[in-house]
Amino acid sequence: MRTRLLPLLIVLMAAVLLALGVPLAVSLAGAQQQKVVVDRIDDTARFAALAQFVTDSPTGTASAFENERLATLSSELDSYYKVYGIRAGVFYRSGSAMAHAPAGWSLPKEGEVRDAFDEALLSRRSHDPRQVWPWQRGNLVVASPVIRDGDVVAVVVTDSPTGQMRSRTLHGWLVIGAGESAAMLLAVGAALRLTGWVLKPVRVLDATTHDIATGRLKSRVAAAGGPPELRRLARSFNEMADNVEDVLEQQRAFVADASHQLRNPLAALLLRIELLSFELPEGNKEIASVQAEGKRLAQVLDDLLDLALAEHTEADLKITDIGELAAERVAAWSPTAEAKGVRLVGDCPPTTAWADPVALSSALDGVIDNAVKFTPEGRTVEVTVASNGDISTVVVTDEGPGLTDEELARVGDRFWRSSRHQNIKGSGLGLSISRALLAAGGGSIAYDHHEPHGLKVTVAVPRVGPARERGLRPDGEAGYGLTDR
Repeated sequence: MRTRLLPLLIVLMAAVLLALGVPLAVSLAGAQQQKVVVDRIDDTARFAALAQFVTDSPTGTASAFENERLATLSSELDSYYKVYGIRAGVFYRSGSAMAHAPAGWSLPKEGEVRDAFDEALLSRRSHDPRQVWPWQRGNLVVASPVIRDGDVVAVVVTDSPTGQMRSRTLHGWLVIGAGESAAMLLAVGAALRLTGWVLKPVRVLDATTHDIATGRLKSRVAAAGGPPELRRLARSFNEMADNVEDVLEQQRAFVADASHQLRNPLAALLLRIELLSFELPEGNKEIASVQAEGKRLAQVLDDLLDLALAEHTEADLKITDIGELAAERVAAWSPTAEAKGVRLVGDCPPTTAWADPVALSSALDGVIDNAVKFTPEGRTVEVTVASNGDISTVVVTDEGPGLTDEELARVGDRFWRSSRHQNIKGSGLGLSISRALLAAGGGSIAYDHHEPHGLKVTVAVPRVGPARERGLRPDGEAGYGLTDR
């Protein structure tokens, strides 16, 4: 969810910053140009004041005062060009020059300078020039009329290079860009904190849900930050988990109590049946059938009690040599397999994992017992230990009749047995007990076909320590807000 929410927030914040930054950059460029234009207008106005009383024709008769004015104007234009590098000139209505700098510059017949000159002849200062951007090369032309007795007698024209103006604009843009970048970094940081704050309860809830789904029913969502709605959801989740745990506990208690309480009456009943058999003729089939059913019922009650205890007992996880433990179980079941004519072999190299040794041994007993039970005489049961990344596996394969795809989907369910195996001794709880024992320690059990025929059972236990598995830091504190009551 964070990978979807965070880009959305970043795009929105980038759009806001662009919406603010682009107009600011345009306004800055316009302000820089406007400042230059105002300076050029002031300059042209000063030159126009000097040129106002110069004679109409440079060839006409002029007084010494007018000649002094012309000399002053020419000197000012020369100094202006030398200091600022801006071409400037005063031109009569005919286009001839009254004074100009540099010496080789003249009024062109067309172009931007000519357009500004023609506009000034109409007694108007030239309009604001088009905007010059930092990536454009060009000059800035400003023209101002020289008015005497209400008539335009000449025009002052300045043709300014824009290099410095574009440099100042670019520098201002760089400052704006740096500010936008800093604001974007702050916005990204704020978005990360915001999404983390909003989604932290969701991650905690997801981790706790996974813990409960894998058998750690006492996991709860600790009180943490986040929006009020998610905090209420966390409290509701804890209440639901409490109710579910209470219901499951009542079911387990009922199964355990029922199986325990029924054992004594059943034992008494079997004893009376045994006494009754002495009164009947030897070899009576009916009494033998009753005794067999009674013993089967006693086995079912024992298995129910084992299942209830397996689901209720907390796993005592520790680093365990899975290879050594599997080899012990192979050695323990070898006499039973030999008595049935089945060859039981094991490939159990040393490999460690986090497991409850007692629970894992009991689970392997159930799996190996099941494999030996359904393997015909003369066939082989193999037990193989391997390690793959974060898990260690114990794979038990047999050469029995195997299961169909539909039966594989149901294997491990309580009291379920294939219709083809109803005549084989068992209660249908062995694999269910194995699954419960493994789930308590974070392990799992899976079933698949074994080619060319038979069943493949994979027992997996984690190699990752309980601190990482439960979302806790090594110091034992809740890294994701989980608590175990």
